[in-house]
Amino acid sequence: MRSVRMTEELWQHLLSLREGSLSPFPADADASFLALYRPIAIRDRPLVLAQVGQSLDGRVATPTGDAQDVSGCDGIAHLHRCRALVDAVIVGVGTVVADNPSLSVRAVSGKSPVRVVVDCNGRMPERAKMLHDGGMPVLVLQADDVPSGSIRHEVIRLPRHTDGGLAPRAILEALAERGLTTVLVEGGANTISRFVDAHLIDRLHVSVAPIIIGSGPAGIRLSPIDRLSEARRPDVEVYNIGTDIVFDCNFRSEIRQEAASPAADRQDILMADLA
Repeated sequence: MRSVRMTEELWQHLLSLREGSLSPFPADADASFLALYRPIAIRDRPLVLAQVGQSLDGRVATPTGDAQDVSGCDGIAHLHRCRALVDAVIVGVGTVVADNPSLSVRAVSGKSPVRVVVDCNGRMPERAKMLHDGGMPVLVLQADDVPSGSIRHEVIRLPRHTDGGLAPRAILEALAERGLTTVLVEGGANTISRFVDAHLIDRLHVSVAPIIIGSGPAGIRLSPIDRLSEARRPDVEVYNIGTDIVFDCNFRSEIRQEAASPAADRQDILMADLA
């Protein structure tokens, strides 16, 4: 486990990477934070990051939906750093209905991302905070068979997938057409899980706080498997960021491992990705 400490100089260096202009790297800076955040900040290729803040027992809220203070102050700062380093942040409409988030950058310095809401069936509340706060643009993604509503922000209509939702790949393609290629999938569990199941997550950050809730919803709910040999096994680096522990899961390395498997196994992987 790497114990790491962020300084304002190092954070400004990371923000300069995001903007394509390089500020000097502080001579006495902790390079561990660079390893954690640099893959998000650089713009050498598209990147899809998912982030989950949870308790020691894998819960993100109580059974009644109280999710306040699941993450410690450093876990919240970590989430806001991730927001500041990406082009867009994605949440499902269920998260908007339950939490009414702003999805802005407040705990650290930096630019807020474009807000993207996956609202397949037209449930976006007209009074949602993000629609009226004067912040970054809001893109609402709906199925093309949903009647037009009165939402004042841009609505992107996509074909409804055979499972009834919107295909994660179609979502990313729609965002890429608008120049949004570094993306944070923030929640909720169904939205994150759809992107993971579609093999479209490059990195997953699981931020664990020293709290035991005992019951309540989990942050990730993937399709069931029968054997542990079918479980996802990304390379993982662990970071002690203060109040929370961050597990940085690299799914790109998992893809490389799968590519080295026998041809029959690779065919199974490709078919699963296209399903």
